[in-house]
Amino acid sequence: MLWNLSIPAERYWQAFLDTFMMVGVSGVVAFLAGIPLAVLLIVTAPNGFWESPRINRVVGGVVNGFRATPFIVLLVALIPFTRLLAGTTIGVWAAIVPLAISATPFFARIAEVSLREVDGGLIEAAQAMGCKKWDIVRHVYLPEALPGIIGGFTITLVALISSSAMAGAVGAGGLGDLAIRYGYQRFDTQVMVIVIAVLIALVTVVQFAGDRYVHWLRAR
Repeated sequence: MLWNLSIPAERYWQAFLDTFMMVGVSGVVAFLAGIPLAVLLIVTAPNGFWESPRINRVVGGVVNGFRATPFIVLLVALIPFTRLLAGTTIGVWAAIVPLAISATPFFARIAEVSLREVDGGLIEAAQAMGCKKWDIVRHVYLPEALPGIIGGFTITLVALISSSAMAGAVGAGGLGDLAIRYGYQRFDTQVMVIVIAVLIALVTVVQFAGDRYVHWLRAR
């Protein structure tokens, strides 16, 4: 089958690069924005450093609202904002906007759970030593929760791969777009099978790499 492809191999390669770009950029944005959100949810929670029920409820409500919205609905709802930010509503960069916005609250909640699991005794010991609040976050919370955070980020990347394929339904490009335009609309089973195989391989590699890194962190 591979030596008699119904579409050129270059299209598969370009679709893979588009998917890699969408997942990579939106993943970086989700990581950089999700960690501060998770920390904010932790420190403003009851018994937190800066206990503030109002801020905690507002931030938690916004995070839950985005998490509860199906990605395909969010993709359509954010079209005006995407056009404003990216200058277009189709293509790779247009897809990165809703992907990043969808992944950020998802990852923030996972990171929050990891931060909550940090031993309270370590926090109390750091406070007793006179550590500043920011130093406790930086040198106690984040290092202790890092394995769980990386594990959660791996799950987020896998979810982004799935969402990027779904974004192909609205012309975002990537493997999803290839499967829909050629595999579904043109009834080309070969394209569908190859795209599914590539997506499975991509998810497997990401999950394996994430699991190995978490194992290495815990071994330290």
